[in-house]
Amino acid sequence: MLDKFGIAKRIAKELKDGYYVNLGIGIPTLVANYMPPGIEVILQSENGLLGIGPFPFEENVDADLINAGKQTVTTTKGSSFFDSAMSFGMIRSGRVDLTVLGAMEVADNGDIANWKIPGKMVKGMGGEMDLVASAKNIIVAMQHVNKAGESKLLSKCTLPITGLGCVKKVVTELGVFDIKPEGFVCIEYAPGVSLDYIKEKTQGRLVIAPDVKEMVV
Repeated sequence: MLDKFGIAKRIAKELKDGYYVNLGIGIPTLVANYMPPGIEVILQSENGLLGIGPFPFEENVDADLINAGKQTVTTTKGSSFFDSAMSFGMIRSGRVDLTVLGAMEVADNGDIANWKIPGKMVKGMGGEMDLVASAKNIIVAMQHVNKAGESKLLSKCTLPITGLGCVKKVVTELGVFDIKPEGFVCIEYAPGVSLDYIKEKTQGRLVIAPDVKEMVV
Protein backbone atom coordinates (compact mmCIF):
# COMPACT_ATOMS: atom_id res chain seq x y z
CA MET A 1 0.00 0.00 0.00
CA LEU A 2 1.32 3.44 -0.89
CA ASP A 3 1.64 6.59 1.19
CA LYS A 4 1.08 10.04 -0.34
CA PHE A 5 4.68 10.20 -1.49
CA GLY A 6 4.33 6.89 -3.31
CA ILE A 7 1.21 8.16 -5.08
CA ALA A 8 3.13 11.25 -6.22
CA LYS A 9 6.08 9.14 -7.42
CA ARG A 10 3.79 6.94 -9.51
CA ILE A 11 2.04 9.92 -11.09
CA ALA A 12 5.40 11.46 -11.98
CA LYS A 13 5.91 8.53 -14.35
CA GLU A 14 2.99 9.86 -16.43
CA LEU A 15 4.89 13.05 -17.29
CA LYS A 16 6.27 13.31 -20.81
CA ASP A 17 8.97 15.44 -22.38
CA GLY A 18 7.68 18.87 -23.32
CA TYR A 19 4.55 18.72 -21.15
CA TYR A 20 3.10 21.80 -19.51
CA VAL A 21 1.60 20.53 -16.24
CA ASN A 22 -0.59 22.08 -13.54
CA LEU A 23 -0.42 20.51 -10.09
CA GLY A 24 -3.37 20.91 -7.74
CA ILE A 25 -3.34 21.35 -3.97
CA GLY A 26 -2.45 18.42 -1.70
CA ILE A 27 -0.81 15.22 -2.95
CA PRO A 28 -0.40 16.61 -6.52
CA THR A 29 2.08 19.27 -5.36
CA LEU A 30 4.45 16.47 -4.28
CA VAL A 31 4.87 15.39 -7.91
CA ALA A 32 7.27 18.32 -8.37
CA ASN A 33 9.84 16.44 -6.26
CA TYR A 34 9.86 13.33 -8.49
CA MET A 35 10.44 14.59 -12.02
CA PRO A 36 11.67 11.81 -14.35
CA PRO A 37 15.31 12.35 -15.37
CA GLY A 38 16.19 13.28 -18.93
CA ILE A 39 12.99 15.11 -19.83
CA GLU A 40 11.84 18.72 -19.66
CA VAL A 41 8.50 19.35 -17.95
CA ILE A 42 7.25 22.87 -17.21
CA LEU A 43 5.05 23.18 -14.13
CA GLN A 44 2.40 25.90 -14.11
CA SER A 45 0.63 27.38 -11.10
CA GLU A 46 -2.60 29.30 -11.54
CA ASN A 47 -1.47 32.02 -9.12
CA GLY A 48 1.01 33.16 -11.78
CA LEU A 49 4.17 31.06 -12.07
CA LEU A 50 5.55 29.04 -14.97
CA GLY A 51 8.56 26.93 -14.10
CA ILE A 52 8.06 25.52 -10.59
CA GLY A 53 10.96 23.60 -9.10
CA PRO A 54 11.12 21.18 -6.16
CA PHE A 55 10.10 22.26 -2.66
CA PRO A 56 12.94 24.25 -1.05
CA PHE A 57 15.15 23.19 1.82
CA GLU A 58 14.75 25.38 4.89
CA GLU A 59 17.83 27.45 4.12
CA ASN A 60 16.49 28.24 0.62
CA VAL A 61 12.94 29.28 1.51
CA ASP A 62 11.72 32.49 -0.13
CA ALA A 63 8.36 33.50 1.37
CA ASP A 64 7.46 35.38 -1.83
CA LEU A 65 7.64 32.23 -3.98
CA ILE A 66 4.48 30.19 -3.43
CA ASN A 67 2.26 27.86 -5.39
CA ALA A 68 -1.55 27.96 -5.55
CA GLY A 69 -1.71 26.08 -2.24
CA LYS A 70 0.34 28.80 -0.47
CA GLN A 71 3.34 26.45 -0.14
CA THR A 72 6.80 27.86 -0.68
CA VAL A 73 8.47 26.59 -3.86
CA THR A 74 11.58 27.06 -5.94
CA THR A 75 11.82 28.10 -9.57
CA THR A 76 13.62 26.56 -12.53
CA LYS A 77 15.91 28.29 -15.01
CA GLY A 78 13.86 30.46 -17.37
CA SER A 79 10.80 30.61 -15.09
CA SER A 80 8.39 33.52 -15.43
CA PHE A 81 5.85 35.37 -13.30
CA PHE A 82 2.55 36.90 -14.39
CA ASP A 83 -0.87 37.86 -13.11
CA SER A 84 -3.80 35.52 -12.49
CA ALA A 85 -5.61 36.67 -15.63
CA MET A 86 -2.66 35.60 -17.79
CA SER A 87 -2.42 32.32 -15.92
CA PHE A 88 -6.07 31.44 -16.48
CA GLY A 89 -5.75 32.53 -20.09
CA MET A 90 -3.12 29.79 -20.49
CA ILE A 91 -5.44 27.26 -18.87
CA ARG A 92 -8.63 28.21 -20.71
CA SER A 93 -6.90 28.28 -24.10
CA GLY A 94 -5.88 24.62 -23.72
CA ARG A 95 -2.14 25.15 -23.25
CA VAL A 96 -1.95 22.83 -20.22
CA ASP A 97 -1.20 19.27 -21.35
CA LEU A 98 -1.90 17.62 -18.01
CA THR A 99 -3.44 18.62 -14.71
CA VAL A 100 -3.06 16.52 -11.58
CA LEU A 101 -5.81 17.13 -9.04
CA GLY A 102 -6.86 15.84 -5.66
CA ALA A 103 -10.46 14.73 -5.19
CA MET A 104 -13.03 13.91 -2.55
CA GLU A 105 -14.89 11.62 -4.96
CA VAL A 106 -14.51 10.29 -8.50
CA ALA A 107 -17.27 8.46 -10.37
CA ASP A 108 -16.72 5.53 -12.72
CA ASN A 109 -17.74 7.72 -15.70
CA GLY A 110 -15.00 10.28 -14.97
CA ASP A 111 -17.01 12.80 -12.95
CA ILE A 112 -15.04 14.54 -10.19
CA ALA A 113 -16.07 16.25 -6.96
CA ASN A 114 -13.22 18.10 -5.29
CA TRP A 115 -14.13 21.62 -4.28
CA LYS A 116 -16.81 21.61 -1.57
CA ILE A 117 -18.38 19.60 1.22
CA PRO A 118 -21.85 21.01 1.98
CA GLY A 119 -22.01 22.70 5.37
CA LYS A 120 -18.26 23.25 5.61
CA MET A 121 -16.51 26.57 5.03
CA VAL A 122 -14.51 26.86 1.81
CA LYS A 123 -12.46 29.79 0.53
CA GLY A 124 -13.78 29.33 -2.99
CA MET A 125 -13.70 26.90 -5.86
CA GLY A 126 -10.22 27.93 -6.94
CA GLY A 127 -9.08 26.99 -10.44
CA GLU A 128 -10.40 23.44 -10.55
CA MET A 129 -13.40 24.12 -12.76
CA ASP A 130 -11.27 25.88 -15.37
CA LEU A 131 -8.70 23.10 -15.25
CA VAL A 132 -11.15 20.22 -15.65
CA ALA A 133 -12.85 22.02 -18.54
CA SER A 134 -9.65 22.91 -20.41
CA ALA A 135 -6.75 20.55 -19.70
CA LYS A 136 -5.98 17.93 -22.34
CA ASN A 137 -5.54 15.20 -19.73
CA ILE A 138 -6.63 14.92 -16.10
CA ILE A 139 -5.18 12.55 -13.51
CA VAL A 140 -6.53 12.38 -9.96
CA ALA A 141 -4.29 11.69 -6.96
CA MET A 142 -6.40 10.66 -4.00
CA GLN A 143 -6.98 8.28 -1.11
CA HIS A 144 -9.09 5.29 -2.15
CA VAL A 145 -11.27 5.42 0.97
CA ASN A 146 -12.40 8.13 3.38
CA LYS A 147 -11.74 8.25 7.13
CA ALA A 148 -14.71 5.94 7.72
CA GLY A 149 -13.23 3.33 5.38
CA GLU A 150 -15.82 4.00 2.66
CA SER A 151 -14.92 4.03 -1.02
CA LYS A 152 -14.26 7.35 -2.75
CA LEU A 153 -14.34 5.64 -6.17
CA LEU A 154 -18.07 5.61 -6.77
CA SER A 155 -20.76 4.81 -9.30
CA LYS A 156 -22.02 8.39 -8.82
CA CYS A 157 -20.58 11.37 -6.96
CA THR A 158 -22.59 12.47 -3.93
CA LEU A 159 -20.79 15.81 -3.39
CA PRO A 160 -21.10 18.93 -5.58
CA ILE A 161 -19.62 18.21 -9.01
CA THR A 162 -16.51 20.00 -10.25
CA GLY A 163 -16.46 18.47 -13.75
CA LEU A 164 -18.36 15.88 -15.76
CA GLY A 165 -16.72 12.94 -17.52
CA CYS A 166 -13.29 14.56 -17.51
CA VAL A 167 -10.99 12.34 -15.43
CA LYS A 168 -8.81 9.92 -17.42
CA LYS A 169 -6.85 8.16 -14.67
CA VAL A 170 -6.91 7.79 -10.88
CA VAL A 171 -3.92 6.87 -8.71
CA THR A 172 -4.63 5.86 -5.11
CA GLU A 173 -2.78 4.08 -2.31
CA LEU A 174 -4.23 0.83 -3.69
CA GLY A 175 -3.55 1.06 -7.42
CA VAL A 176 -3.79 2.77 -10.78
CA PHE A 177 -7.14 2.96 -12.57
CA ASP A 178 -7.92 4.07 -16.10
CA ILE A 179 -11.45 5.36 -16.59
CA LYS A 180 -13.09 3.68 -19.57
CA PRO A 181 -16.71 3.23 -20.73
CA GLU A 182 -16.85 0.04 -18.63
CA GLY A 183 -15.80 1.91 -15.47
CA PHE A 184 -12.61 1.88 -13.38
CA VAL A 185 -10.07 -0.39 -15.07
CA CYS A 186 -7.38 -1.49 -12.64
CA ILE A 187 -4.11 -1.63 -14.55
CA GLU A 188 -1.73 -1.76 -11.57
CA TYR A 189 -2.05 -2.74 -7.92
CA ALA A 190 0.14 -1.36 -5.15
CA PRO A 191 2.73 -3.58 -3.45
CA GLY A 192 1.14 -5.64 -0.69
CA VAL A 193 -2.41 -5.03 -1.93
CA SER A 194 -4.59 -7.84 -3.25
CA LEU A 195 -7.07 -7.51 -6.10
CA ASP A 196 -9.79 -8.81 -3.79
CA TYR A 197 -9.10 -5.96 -1.38
CA ILE A 198 -9.34 -3.44 -4.24
CA LYS A 199 -12.68 -4.94 -5.25
CA GLU A 200 -13.90 -4.69 -1.66
CA LYS A 201 -12.94 -1.01 -1.39
CA THR A 202 -14.27 0.15 -4.79
CA GLN A 203 -17.97 1.01 -4.88
CA GLY A 204 -18.09 1.99 -8.57
CA ARG A 205 -17.91 -0.38 -11.52
CA LEU A 206 -14.51 -2.08 -11.49
CA VAL A 207 -12.78 -4.13 -14.17
CA ILE A 208 -9.43 -5.86 -13.64
CA ALA A 209 -7.29 -5.48 -16.76
CA PRO A 210 -6.14 -8.81 -18.26
CA ASP A 211 -2.52 -7.62 -18.06
CA VAL A 212 -2.79 -6.05 -14.60
CA LYS A 213 0.57 -5.90 -12.83
CA GLU A 214 2.13 -4.84 -9.55
CA MET A 215 3.03 -1.17 -9.46
CA VAL A 216 6.69 -0.20 -9.57
CA VAL A 217 7.39 3.01 -7.64
